[in-house]
Amino acid sequence: MKNKIKRYLKEIIFFFIAMTLLTNAISIYKSRDLSQQPLTIQSFQLINDKASKIADNKPILIHFWATWCPTCKLEASNINFISKHFEVVTVAVKSGSDDAIQSYLHEHNYTFKVVNDKNGMLSSKFHIAGFPTTFIYDKNKKLLFSDVGYSSTFTLYIKMWWASLST
Repeated sequence: MKNKIKRYLKEIIFFFIAMTLLTNAISIYKSRDLSQQPLTIQSFQLINDKASKIADNKPILIHFWATWCPTCKLEASNINFISKHFEVVTVAVKSGSDDAIQSYLHEHNYTFKVVNDKNGMLSSKFHIAGFPTTFIYDKNKKLLFSDVGYSSTFTLYIKMWWASLST
């Protein structure tokens, strides 16, 4: 019985390692065409009609997502957690009106900042081809990381922590 449990545990661990490697390889492949330029945007217009100024000397995570994207729904709680510890701006792409997005946020108790990219103009500037897509910039607004697809809370936290250390 103990041997069976050990064998199943090994298989589960192997599965998670293999899936992690596979998803990272896919993310790297999909990230090839994303904008690699430093962040030049000074502020974002949020759905609550407030402007979110990009802080100097702080790393920032910019996350492109959509209310209709199943993977984005899985990752949203990760982004919400990270937004409580680091500077985060999210961009809801072709997800309806400001009120519809606000209702979605309220329904799920999400508190992260949201820009409504109604027509996809902002996402095209970053060369977004799939959702979710996440960019992490260091405190000098140089791109350090870009991910396409699901990212765990742990991965995002470590990358943001690393971005805060970079010079």
